[in-house]
Order: sequence, then structure tokens, then C-alpha cells
Amino acid sequence: MAFQGSLAELHLPDIIQLISVSGKTGVFHLTNGALAGEIYLNDGRIVHAQLDEASGEEAVYALAMWSQGDFRFDPGVATELRTITKSNTNLLMEAARRLDEWRVLSKKIPSTDMVPEFVVQEHREGQINLNTSEWLILSKIDGHRSLKAIADATRLSAFDAAKVLYGLVATGLIRLRPAASAVASGAAAPRSAAAAKSAPPAKPAPAARPAPAAASAAAAPPVTAASAAHLAPAASPESAAQLARLNRVREVCKGLLGPAGESVVNKHYQKARADIERGAGAEAVEEAIHQIARASSILKGPSITEALLEQLKAIK
Repeated sequence: MAFQGSLAELHLPDIIQLISVSGKTGVFHLTNGALAGEIYLNDGRIVHAQLDEASGEEAVYALAMWSQGDFRFDPGVATELRTITKSNTNLLMEAARRLDEWRVLSKKIPSTDMVPEFVVQEHREGQINLNTSEWLILSKIDGHRSLKAIADATRLSAFDAAKVLYGLVATGLIRLRPAASAVASGAAAPRSAAAAKSAPPAKPAPAARPAPAAASAAAAPPVTAASAAHLAPAASPESAAQLARLNRVREVCKGLLGPAGESVVNKHYQKARADIERGAGAEAVEEAIHQIARASSILKGPSITEALLEQLKAIK
């Protein structure tokens, strides 16, 4: 018997957990407007997912972010495809982490359909230090491609491309505008890397492009530009204070969770540190605490998590 409902009332991770506990084999059909995706379970374990051209883990993560739409689970429907090897727990933990991280990213990047363009700042001089990922994204910005199209062209997920672009927007080098305001030839973003290649964008204005660089270089060299601000400004007193607080959070979490939680703690510590250095502030620390607490609940149980949060409250 099919099981169906609204994603606005039941979140996909909760639905998957409910079905997987029973060890069922079947397929979730998910729709959100014109979008449609599928997640296959075999004996309760997720084995394959598809959303447009994305498949495997990335499709699961994208579908788990949907806050609206409908789902239907058809039991007994199997597939021979095996694009996912992670356990359900690891998949859903990563999906939850990305969802929380997207809430931060969406403050500056409300939609992957928006079009990034360069900001020309007069009377500003300085050195722009870019890493390889930033060069890769910048090399695809032409004032016409959407973030989604840039992700396709760089073979990154839209989520990973948004993370890189977030820092560039935060430092004022890039701004975003709605795709609806793009010129007719570039307003519609390609849906795939192949489509992006078949419809080359219009040439950008020379003054709006950064100096050329090889995106495949291990580390991009510094570039001097009179039209952009520093991408790596000196840490402010507020940033220094948040970094000190983050260090204390890491030590407390490692001490209480032990070796089993060390990789999780380090993972969220590194992300929060990078966000603080880009100007995110206190919300980066709070997000790290939230993510570590979620992982702790799975690894150590509710009682340890409560003790952890109690100790972290004292860190200001």
C-alpha cells in the first residue's frame, strides 16, 4: 500500500527514517512544482537517488532540502542501480548539516537561480588572494550564467558552488542579481554541463573580469587589482573573540566525546573557523555547536548531548 503526504508537514529525513526502520524495499517519488526526484530503498537502506541529472548522494542531499512538495512511497519497487554506499545515518547526518549550512548561505545567496557579477569598486587598491576553488568559480562568471549554471560548468554541486560564492559575496567582490533581469540571451540558465557547453555565454565586459588564471593550479598567485577590495582582510576584534570561543568549544567537545567524536568535532570546527575568517561572526560558532550536538546525539545518546550543551553554555 502506498504511503504519501506533504513535505511541508513531514520532512524527508524523518520519512526515510520511519520507512527504513521497517526494512522495506521500495521507492520514494518526490515532486516540487516542475521538479521530480526518486529515492530507492532496499531492505530499508538507501541505494539510489535521482534528481534531474544529479544522482547518488548529491541527489539525496538536494531532495532533503525541500521544504515543500509531495512524496509517495511505493513498496516493493526495486532497482538494480547502486549509486550510494553510505549508511542511512551518515547520509541523513550530512543532509541535516547541509540544510543548516544552507540557512546561513541563503542570507547572501537566496537562490541558485541568481546571476553573479563582478563589482567594480573605484579608488580601491589591494591584493586579492584566491584559492583554487575561488578561481574556478570566478573563471565562469560572465554576468549571464546563474549560480546553478556555473556549478554545472565547473562540475561542482550547486551547494559547493554556493559555499565558494558566499565568501566572494561577503567580501564585496561579487554581487548577485535575479535571473529575470538578465538579458534575453543569458537569462535562462543551462540545466546541465552539456547544455552550458552547447550555449556559450556572451563575452563579458573587459573591466568586469579579474586577471586570467589557471583554475587547475594547486594554489593561485596573488593578483593586484585597483577595482576590488581585499579578500583576506585582517581579523577584527570580534572575529578574534569568536575564534577564541570556537577553540574553547572544540576542546570541551573533544574532551567529552573522546576519539569517537573527534572527526566530527574537527570537521565542524574547520568550517566554522573558515566562516568566521570570512566575517560570519557568532552564528558560525552557534552552527558548529548545533551540528556537533546533532552528531553527539547519534554517537553518544541524549544524556551525553545534554551534558555537552550544558558545558558549552558557559563558554562566552
